[in-house]
Amino acid sequence: MSSEDFLKEIQAIGEKFLLKLQKLPKADPVEIASFSVVLLFIVTVLVLTVIACSCCCYSCCGCDGRPDPRHKKSRVRPAA
Repeated sequence: MSSEDFLKEIQAIGEKFLLKLQKLPKADPVEIASFSVVLLFIVTVLVLTVIACSCCCYSCCGCDGRPDPRHKKSRVRPAA
């Protein structure tokens, strides 16, 4: 998939999302609730992804951005 196709796909998804938001005030309560659940799920996944990435980066590198020498991988040699 080329970057141009990807951008067109993202634009189409964005247009569908805006159309859905415009129709939301006139929607049924069930449709509003299901849209809210889907939106809450997407936000939760994004927040958890940011938390996981920040924790991984923090444990690998210190606050100054340099790798922590205590977390170097050491090779395990078999016992003779």
